[in-house]
Amino acid sequence: MYRKLIKPLLFSLTIERAHRVALLLLRGIGLIPGGLWLLRKCYAVKHPALEREVFGIRFPNPVGLAAGFDRNGEALRPLSALGFGFVEIGTVTPRPQAGNPRPRVFRLPKDRAIVNRIGIANRGLDATVRHLRRGHEGILVGCNIGKNTDTPPENAPADYLRLFRNLYQYADYFTVNISCDNACHDEKTYTRGHLLSILDPLFDFRRGQSEYRPVMLKISPDLSDEEIDRVTDVLMSTPLDGIVASNGSHGSRQGLRTSRTSLDKIGSGRLSGAPLTRRAAEIVRRIRTRSGGTYPIIGAGGLMSPDDVRAMLDAGADLVQIYTGYVYEGPGFAGDICRALIADAERAAQAQAAVPVPNTVPDAPAGPNSSAGPDTASGTDAAAPERPDAAAGMTTEQQARLPQEPATKA
Repeated sequence: MYRKLIKPLLFSLTIERAHRVALLLLRGIGLIPGGLWLLRKCYAVKHPALEREVFGIRFPNPVGLAAGFDRNGEALRPLSALGFGFVEIGTVTPRPQAGNPRPRVFRLPKDRAIVNRIGIANRGLDATVRHLRRGHEGILVGCNIGKNTDTPPENAPADYLRLFRNLYQYADYFTVNISCDNACHDEKTYTRGHLLSILDPLFDFRRGQSEYRPVMLKISPDLSDEEIDRVTDVLMSTPLDGIVASNGSHGSRQGLRTSRTSLDKIGSGRLSGAPLTRRAAEIVRRIRTRSGGTYPIIGAGGLMSPDDVRAMLDAGADLVQIYTGYVYEGPGFAGDICRALIADAERAAQAQAAVPVPNTVPDAPAGPNSSAGPDTASGTDAAAPERPDAAAGMTTEQQARLPQEPATKA
């Protein structure tokens, strides 16, 4: 019904108007008795094979909604009912800001892509806190935080810290967005000094809290390989918990199917969607290799099909986030991905079960008086399998980066 009826109606509207309509519909369904149950019944998929434990948090499935859709935390319950394992709200700024003049978001249907120059429009910290105070028990929420456009670069750390402190009790994890348009300052953005000026105050505040909130860093796909390596090195030398790779691209639009005339008419903006599929996976693979697979990665960018998600997970992502794919594929997209991952897990289990187990029992005289030796599975001295350290589901390296004071993770 979505592809035949709802999608044509939504695509007949400007993308921002369609976005507002979708949010209103979701919020309305959430207010109707039984509405959330109906959404879960139609869209949500649950299965033990989908569960992931990442930076100490148990995710019901690895498919999250990226920041940008629910900027102010208004529709968490209906979005969760659509089958998302987690929802990232924002980008939130300390003060409300209207963003850039409209029109500022454009579909590229031939490329299954979007161009946007919204400029981090949101209602600000206070409005977001009001929405989150309503409660979101059982829903994993990430907060994507950024500075206000009119905040000078030297004061950016204060904006991030204010958001972090005031949202700390409401979020399950944080994403520090330094790749947004108003936080990028060319070559200075990804220098070690600039990164630490923003991150260190957050780490200092977290050390004094009784609960642990993971902190992720969101990066741009336009970084060179050398810059990606430098950011990864910063990650490995600080208490940062992982990386979100990646944001939309300001890079070249060569090779797009949309005509040059249309692109010139649209003008500037970040490109997201299918044109980013390959580069986003390359970045994730590079970070995974550089870090030795030690740190969590949330893969984002160009995930337009279950196959794209498989490729991203194979590249080394622990979790994924979708946005443009959700716009094009509709409310059933998260469920489609989850069903594909369940099918993969079941095929892998069947293949493993079909592998014959080699007989390692030594030859022994047959007969009723023969008994299993101590090296057999039935022997009393059979070695038990080693159990990994599963404290909070974290690796030894991650535990080493926890606060020294007694603390419990969310």
